[in-house]
Amino acid sequence: MLKLLSFPSLLALGLLAAPAAAQSPGPAVPLGRDSLTRKGYTLVFINQDSALAPATKQRMTEAFFTVYPQEAKRFNKQTRRRVVFFVNPAYKGVAATDHGIVDYSPKWLRERPEDIDVVTHEVMHIVQAYPNGSAPGWLTEGIADYARYVYGVNNQAGNWKLPDYKAGQSYTNSYRIMARFLVWLEQHGHPKVVEKLDAAARTRTYTPAIWQQQTGKTLDELWAAYAASPAVQLVYR
Repeated sequence: MLKLLSFPSLLALGLLAAPAAAQSPGPAVPLGRDSLTRKGYTLVFINQDSALAPATKQRMTEAFFTVYPQEAKRFNKQTRRRVVFFVNPAYKGVAATDHGIVDYSPKWLRERPEDIDVVTHEVMHIVQAYPNGSAPGWLTEGIADYARYVYGVNNQAGNWKLPDYKAGQSYTNSYRIMARFLVWLEQHGHPKVVEKLDAAARTRTYTPAIWQQQTGKTLDELWAAYAASPAVQLVYR
């Protein structure tokens, strides 16, 4: 999910009071920050949750270095080279991204330790880097969940999948519903449509007319065809 970080949230990233050695009783990740660079990409991991499992932090880190370069190579080679993960007890959602910073809910990470591909969705927002208002939110989130489906490293174990089509759904339902539609488009004669939509959003050239320009049909016509025959082949990792 995309989010505009408040000034206090941004300030907190530079003013972690807990020393790097501080730990709670039992297995936990030390409070503080660390930085790791691989093949030109840097992940700064800031943790303010004394109960964060070391294995969760390690898996999130490995997921970043696995999926972010793939997403960048396909969609935006000019994406940020430095990303911040902030495990933030003050954040009450699941995860949210802005200005190259991803807020993660400690509660979510504790309760759903297999949902590692929340990383894959959120860092795709960094790759997207869409200017405000350049694309509808349902497309932005749909492409991010499409990326999670394609590049996810633990979706199957995390019990995450694209939903079957049901009557009454719309592309404006966003997230996984829109992502499945994008997969369907790829499998029905439009293998580059996601790249085209993504590039148009990033360069402020997205308009509703792009669907017909790229496929020969309007978005509503494409959705009607999808609703009439929504079968897709799906594979999860």
